[in-house]
Amino acid sequence: MKISFELSESDLNHFRDVMQKARQANSHLTTKDIVNNACKLLKQISASDASSFIRNRMSILETLIGMVVDRGWGMVEEDLDRVVQALSYFSDADDLIPDNIPGLGFLDDAIMIELVARELEHEIQAYRDFVVYRAAETSRHGESAESLERADWLEERRVQLHSRMRRRRRRGRGGSGGGKSPFSLL
Repeated sequence: MKISFELSESDLNHFRDVMQKARQANSHLTTKDIVNNACKLLKQISASDASSFIRNRMSILETLIGMVVDRGWGMVEEDLDRVVQALSYFSDADDLIPDNIPGLGFLDDAIMIELVARELEHEIQAYRDFVVYRAAETSRHGESAESLERADWLEERRVQLHSRMRRRRRRGRGGSGGGKSPFSLL
């Protein structure tokens, strides 16, 4: 059976308010505590009979945790604070739907993960790209590449972008009869 629903702007505002209250209620917790609580939620969900909708959102939660604990990623303080604040909801024992309700207990958690994923979409994608880059480099070079850091990935991305720019420039020249543009300084 498939059930779908649409959240209105007022529904989304309600979830945002709940998230803000959870952030305030858990502001006394350390980053380590917040990450540990999010990890506990992951374990609870994997041991449960949660729906595929809920289980599919857990990869996003794993990514968020990875962003915080991965030393190679080395998040700047502002980004780290945003992710930790997002994870703080999962430290709230009194969340919207108690986790022990069969079939529904983790639904609010999955919805919150979805909302957080939208807010942090670019950060999540960048981290996932970094993880893929590091894994590719590790398989290519062995264990020595496991110590790669964000700066290495950014440099590789810069090199790739410059290479792509040069290829496009060459293709552009080839398609215009091979002559130099009257606006070309080179």
